[in-house]
Amino acid sequence: MKMVSPYLNFAGNTEEAFGFYRSVFGGEFPMVLRYRDFGDNAMGAPEHELDKIAHMALPLGRDTMLMGTDVLESQAASLNMGNNFYISLEAESGAEATQLFEALAAGGQVEMPLQQTEWAEQFGICKDKFGVQWMVGYTGSVEFSMDSP
Repeated sequence: MKMVSPYLNFAGNTEEAFGFYRSVFGGEFPMVLRYRDFGDNAMGAPEHELDKIAHMALPLGRDTMLMGTDVLESQAASLNMGNNFYISLEAESGAEATQLFEALAAGGQVEMPLQQTEWAEQFGICKDKFGVQWMVGYTGSVEFSMDSP
């Protein structure tokens, strides 16, 4: 496996939280994507939420990335302490991503099937049979650009 990282969900204050984390851990943000950066689709965000954080990252040491997002208001009611994070796995290959995703989802619940996205050759979200939430991805040759439509 290439990398394991915590992925945090916030009710609209990701930018503030990550400013705090940067003050604690130091470093710079290698990526800050707002919903509007995804072009016309905007990942389903309504106009009044386009400036919310879709993805933000802060390196913690050499091999760990703290990542986070603002949960849209329409989904915020389901956000509670305890379900406000995922464990994100970056696989070394598409085959490894498929194997990890299928094994973790077995007996659990698939939130987003493993599929190609704008940022990965394969990406999926599931909850395992113990209630732990996982994001499994294989970036492959996909290079997300802020200029992408």
